[in-house]
Amino acid sequence: MVSFMDRLTNIFQSHSQLCVGIDPSDSELENWDLLNSAVGAREYGFRIIDAASGQVGIVKPQVSFFERFGSAGYLALEEVLIRARQADLLVVADAKRGDIGSTMFGYAQAWFGDDSPLRCDALTVSGYLGPSSLLETLDYARDVNGGLFMLAATSNPEAKEIQSAQINGESVASSVIRAAQKLGNGDLGVVIGATQNFAELGIEFLQTEDIQVPILAPGFGAQGGNLESLKKIFGASSPRVVANVSRDITQNGIAGLSDQIQKLKDRL
Repeated sequence: MVSFMDRLTNIFQSHSQLCVGIDPSDSELENWDLLNSAVGAREYGFRIIDAASGQVGIVKPQVSFFERFGSAGYLALEEVLIRARQADLLVVADAKRGDIGSTMFGYAQAWFGDDSPLRCDALTVSGYLGPSSLLETLDYARDVNGGLFMLAATSNPEAKEIQSAQINGESVASSVIRAAQKLGNGDLGVVIGATQNFAELGIEFLQTEDIQVPILAPGFGAQGGNLESLKKIFGASSPRVVANVSRDITQNGIAGLSDQIQKLKDRL
């Protein structure tokens, strides 16, 4: 069985570490002259996938921007996920799920079930109910050579108070990374914002130590992170980074979308 990290490594070598976000927010749909509806969100996703196909190997739909349209939004998301799989893209569903017991089992079935219309390759999850609560979901992900990305050091400033808190001399963010190393085998990754101050969060070790787990890194582009600085930011762990960019790719609409993706790839 090919591990999730192996799949990512193959994509990095054949395409790049760039991941294209699919975020059909109000402002994005308006900017693209699309209806602010499930139909518009689906069209937005389709256009990004068509432009990304063959150029990058990873896309990340933000589930909330589909979910806001209710059942019609979920149908649109299902169609976008199918389109991405047909384009041979690895799909990271950004849903940030996290629970225990039968509830988490339901999420596992939803996002990794063989016949599920929401089937993806990876899912963002919260480990704040205990990282071990994710193990059953991780097993489901492994069945499809997929993985999980556990929130560790997110790019929003509001998270700093909790993520930098100390437990037995170790920050919460650090303990999440260490849990991913312990519980996973290249298939339990972490989310680490590219704009974070690693020293303040107690995770500066990832710059000198290859942490050996996948890293999903938001914060590049419009949020302030520079793709050219990826190696400087993540140091020894930089070969593990999935560099997500959304608005920097899509801000000029569909015109020149493929060219903009290529320009960002060249910056890595």
